[in-house]
Amino acid sequence: MWCLELLIPLLLIISDANCQWNIWLPRDISAMTNSCVVIPCSFMYPSGIRPARGVHGIWYFGQPYPQLFPPVVFKSLTDVVHESYKGRTKLLGDLNQRNCTLLIGNVGTEHSGRYYFRADVGGANKYSYPDYAELKVLDQPNIDVPEEIVSDESLELTCYAPDNCPDMTPEIQWMYTDYLPDPVFSAEYTEESNTAVISNTLTFTPRPMHNGQLLGCRVYFPNTTLVYERLISLDVKYSPRSVWVNVSSEVMEGSSVTLHCEVDSNPSPRVAWLFEGQEVLWDTASNISISLDDVTPENEGIYTCIGDNGYGMMNTSLYLAVKYPPREPVVNDSMTVVQGSSLALHCNTMGSPAPTLTWLKDGELAGSITAGELSVLEIMDITPQQTGQYRCLAENEHGRTSASLNITVEYAPVFLEESKCTVVREGVQCVCVAVGNPEPTIEFYLPDLNITINETDGRFNFYTHTDGHTSTAMIKLREKGERADNNGPAVNVHCSMYNIYGRESVLLELQQEKKYMMAVIVGTIGGVAVIAFIIAAVRYVGQNNKKENGNPRQDVVLENPALYYSAVKKDKQNLRKKVLKTELLGSKFNSILEETTVRFLNKSLLKHKPQRQMHPLAYQLLFSVHFNLFPKRPSAWLSHL
Repeated sequence: MWCLELLIPLLLIISDANCQWNIWLPRDISAMTNSCVVIPCSFMYPSGIRPARGVHGIWYFGQPYPQLFPPVVFKSLTDVVHESYKGRTKLLGDLNQRNCTLLIGNVGTEHSGRYYFRADVGGANKYSYPDYAELKVLDQPNIDVPEEIVSDESLELTCYAPDNCPDMTPEIQWMYTDYLPDPVFSAEYTEESNTAVISNTLTFTPRPMHNGQLLGCRVYFPNTTLVYERLISLDVKYSPRSVWVNVSSEVMEGSSVTLHCEVDSNPSPRVAWLFEGQEVLWDTASNISISLDDVTPENEGIYTCIGDNGYGMMNTSLYLAVKYPPREPVVNDSMTVVQGSSLALHCNTMGSPAPTLTWLKDGELAGSITAGELSVLEIMDITPQQTGQYRCLAENEHGRTSASLNITVEYAPVFLEESKCTVVREGVQCVCVAVGNPEPTIEFYLPDLNITINETDGRFNFYTHTDGHTSTAMIKLREKGERADNNGPAVNVHCSMYNIYGRESVLLELQQEKKYMMAVIVGTIGGVAVIAFIIAAVRYVGQNNKKENGNPRQDVVLENPALYYSAVKKDKQNLRKKVLKTELLGSKFNSILEETTVRFLNKSLLKHKPQRQMHPLAYQLLFSVHFNLFPKRPSAWLSHL
């Protein structure tokens, strides 16, 4: 106890006297329950005091002042103590020797607290020392655990037990250390301020797997039944050692999917989901889930889960594939190109899995089949035949779609073989046919007369017609030219055709008159022969019918009607071919031929009709021949049937 220095001499004398009241005892001391504890104590009183009847002392619990009536732990003059200390306390020291050491046996947790000593050296010389010894009665040993246990860093755990009972010496053991990596144990005895403590230190390097593991310290007194244990759970801090997510998966467009992420770390990490590097969701937890509803192709990509708890970071990624049918392809716009040029048709689409792309022209395969989202159809040195509709067809296992464009090829005029001059009744007829894009303009040039005939020239019968990209022009030269020889008229006609891509001129060939007149004569004779054959067949059939009606016993029939039909049909076809060849001679000759044939038929039919009834086969043959020869005027003779 330290005293204040007083300036007044009288007070200084008093202060010097009070400074003699000193005490030494441990501030803290501990004991195990049901064991004992010795509180070392020595005190001083002023040297001028001479105790006449010896020195006495009192131990109080909780308070040093008697007027506050604290529980009496020990009293040297009497055995009157607090009920909780009866038979438990004993003064080990000699008060006359200023030794106030106290023994408390069979201590319990209720005896934990502060203990004060009061000295009585006779008369008014009584003093309560303000210093105290605080007793801690333990029911289990103490384990010194660091505030932070970090994985892969060396760890020391120390178990303490008090050794303040003279007749009982404790021992310490560690429990549940079988699974620790290379544990090391070291015991130690420490004494300070007349109070003793034994300890045992466990040293090892924890791993993440040791987080939450139980370790125990056991304190026991040999030859007694006193055993004390304490268990602790290791709180090992470690960075994320695993981040678990769904495996990469495939989902259909429009469906739903949930992505899970679990992180193994201590403490719990900050878990975040990233999509293509952008954070979309986070939470401080050991797991987190992200739900995607009505999935679209935009949701396809890499999803990454990141765990970070301050001790480290770890991440794991997955790929989410969204399956969907091909989108409508994007193709070139319809275009017009010039013959001989080159072009590339592009077809772009999207689909999962990657679609196959097929180019079709007017429904026919136009190129190789491509697997992917882009197909290019290259057309080199394009020709007019490549005009048409081009369609790109995209398909995969989930559907198909297509898009189309039109390619129009423009080219210079081309003559067709139908272009020629022929002899007709009125003179010479010249026809010129050409194809081109844009459709060509046709003119006739007569070099002998040095004139050009087109729509603006009214001196000749000029006719023109366009059908698509085909142009047809015709003129009739009513006056035949001078004969160059005995084979026909001299005709010198040039046909000129042109559009923006070119001009071409050709001398038209003249078909000789004798050749075509012979075709007309042969055709006419052949037609009359066929009709005569039909009439003969009809009369023959009628006679057979008459015989059959007159004499039922005679079995006369048309042996092979198909033979007649076949012959008539063959003649009819030949006649048709010959007549068709005369079409260029003009419609007037055809009209004459038709009227002549009808007139001949009418006379023949009228002559024979009253005499006999025609067989139905004959009607059929007549109708077939005449209708095919003259399909425009069947009424001329049908009215007579």
